[in-house]
Amino acid sequence: MDLFDIKDILIKLKVVLSVWFLILPLALHAQGDEKDYMVWKPLFNGKNLNGWVDVNTSPETWRVEKGVLICSGNPIGVMRSDRQYENFVLEIEWKHMEAGGNSGIFVWSEGTQFGDNPLTKAIEVQMLELEWSTINNRTDDYVHGELFPTMGMYALPDNPRGPRSKSIEKRCLGKGQWNKYVVVCVDGTVKLSVNGKFVNGLSKSDRKKGYLCLEAEGAEIHFRNIRIMELPPGVTSEEQTAPIVD
Repeated sequence: MDLFDIKDILIKLKVVLSVWFLILPLALHAQGDEKDYMVWKPLFNGKNLNGWVDVNTSPETWRVEKGVLICSGNPIGVMRSDRQYENFVLEIEWKHMEAGGNSGIFVWSEGTQFGDNPLTKAIEVQMLELEWSTINNRTDDYVHGELFPTMGMYALPDNPRGPRSKSIEKRCLGKGQWNKYVVVCVDGTVKLSVNGKFVNGLSKSDRKKGYLCLEAEGAEIHFRNIRIMELPPGVTSEEQTAPIVD
């Protein structure tokens, strides 16, 4: 085993341990709590859009076929969860159907569009098809699995590309193939696993509780097996919590 292999193993071990130490205190706390924490619950039932609220797209943007949630991509906008979440582990599978497709899921979102921008103020977990950078004549730094605050929010990137945090390893599959994200969100910290390996993160988010939003951004994308495990709450102020949407 050479020095590069040892360094790679140590980096992976550091990421795994950081996620574990985020979750462990909350898991221990949950043992004495009456609320139903540390239990997987579906966010998409495979039949309809129960539990989701269209914010600014259209009835034609989202549909369900054979257990799959299909987003047409148009008009650009979001669909939000019907309630807020604070600390949690989220699993979601997705696949783009067009070369260069762009989409994502927003965590700790305000659940509304931001002014004239059809998207939302949140932390975005980006879902980018592999050919996006080539089609849009951008550098290869634009890859799937970027994490970044939007609309003036702040967070500290683990792997900086400006205010964004980029994945340290490219693990996504291209159009027509399913990918799996595991998103761990605890106390202002977000860690992202792509197809079985943690590759990105950010911390010190100034928002720690809010809605989840699925994004329509101009290209067809499919989602399935969306589920969430809520963790016990932390010390989160009113300023760190998104406003409730009526």
